[in-house]
Amino acid sequence: GENASTEEPEAEPIQNSNGKEFVSVEGTSDEEPYVGKEFESEEAAKVFYDAYATRVGFIMRVDAFRRSMRDGKVVWRRLVCNKEGFRKLRPRRSENRKPRAITREGCKAMIVVKKEKTGKWVVTRFVKEHNHQLVPITVNGRRSMLLSQTPAEVVQPHAVCKLPLIKWAEWDEKDVKIRELTAELQRERKRSAAIQEQLDMVLREMEEHSNHLSRNIDDIVQSVREIESNPVALFKRQ
Repeated sequence: GENASTEEPEAEPIQNSNGKEFVSVEGTSDEEPYVGKEFESEEAAKVFYDAYATRVGFIMRVDAFRRSMRDGKVVWRRLVCNKEGFRKLRPRRSENRKPRAITREGCKAMIVVKKEKTGKWVVTRFVKEHNHQLVPITVNGRRSMLLSQTPAEVVQPHAVCKLPLIKWAEWDEKDVKIRELTAELQRERKRSAAIQEQLDMVLREMEEHSNHLSRNIDDIVQSVREIESNPVALFKRQ
């Protein structure tokens, strides 16, 4: 398939709250994802699927990833519909609080991209079908995202114009932060386990050394007692 650089028109860099640049694509392409489609980078795949999501009528969410065992870099990424999965049930803190709208409905739509040895990212899986209503939305030819929590809600044109333009990175910022903190916690746990193992080893060595010294001291004390109890024998030895 064509690579991302030939599909995307001129774009301007946009910074999210973390200061990292992302690309906002002017205009859209009519092409939909397919297995075997190539991209120059992971970011290009995200931008393409985000534009496709906006055109079709859903919101993309950056989902699971896998890292290389060799250098730790991301080599596999899953991009899903934001209605993928189901929200975990949690006890309500207050009966007076309004329950949050259901935003996850178990949607299976996704693409999976994998980094090849050539450096290109290739689509290895594409699930097109959604299990909910799709609401295409565009504002002034720029890709945007629908903020409505209710999938069945009809968005009027005058209301569409008032919707803020947000980047997928901003929409998914909390999920990304949670994953980053979780990964950092796992690294700290591994580091802590390694330090604990080294500490245990040092303590074992100290204990063995202490036992050895204790045995030597016992031998010396025993020898002194023998000398004190039988000094004549000592003189005979000499």
